[in-house]
Amino acid sequence: MTEATSAPRLELSLLERGEAGRVARLVVDHPGKLNIVNRALIDELATTVEGLAGDEQLRALVLTGAGERAFIGGADIRDMAALDRDSAAPFITALHRACDALRKLPVPVIARIHGYALGAGLEIAAACDLRIASEHARFGMPEVTVGIPSVIEAALLPSLIGWGRTRRLLLTAETIEAREAERWGLVEWCVPAAQLDAAVGELLDAILACGPNAIRLQKRLIRDWEDLPMSQAIERGIGTFAEAFLTEEPRQRMGAFLGAAAARRKARSRR
Repeated sequence: MTEATSAPRLELSLLERGEAGRVARLVVDHPGKLNIVNRALIDELATTVEGLAGDEQLRALVLTGAGERAFIGGADIRDMAALDRDSAAPFITALHRACDALRKLPVPVIARIHGYALGAGLEIAAACDLRIASEHARFGMPEVTVGIPSVIEAALLPSLIGWGRTRRLLLTAETIEAREAERWGLVEWCVPAAQLDAAVGELLDAILACGPNAIRLQKRLIRDWEDLPMSQAIERGIGTFAEAFLTEEPRQRMGAFLGAAAARRKARSRR
């Protein structure tokens, strides 16, 4: 099949990183149509990510789009044009389920963004933990131009870019370039397209160098912080700190750190 006529699909691959664990890569593959997602693909995305949640060897997930033109160009307008008052809620709830699955995945989710991230694509990116974009990436929330408001995980945008910039995107349907998105805090890194995969690899290396259990506890705690008042967030952190010592990971890693420090001191004393 040609790029323009191929059916939308997801491609999941798993890469074993030795003792460091496993990294998943999930590709939204519909490049001839800017990787737009229809209802079937939305459901498949949710189901696939929910299935990954049970993999205790999983260390991270990289989510990206196929081709050179888009991360995810949005939800399929043909699907939405057929909605009515009764079918609209189930459709948008399905999209929320996919975004929420990314947020609930116990390990970090990295959005690798090249090309357009529009509407549902930007909501999905916002649901990821970290976002790396190429200089060719473009971001926008154009829903109001087709008669619908931006909803569900668009509610995450104020915590990323502030209320004023959120209003700017949602009320004007403006599309912004990657460097501006980085300045706003919508993406954490913006790099030349040729360096995108290397930047993702460096980020994965940094995550994999950390304690697996600590990373899982940290992601869970960050999400708790988003929902809790400050005093409760701090209390939740105290409990999570104690929970970390239910495994041997802190003792082993702190012991290795102290041992390496002692070895360095000993080496310096011999000079």
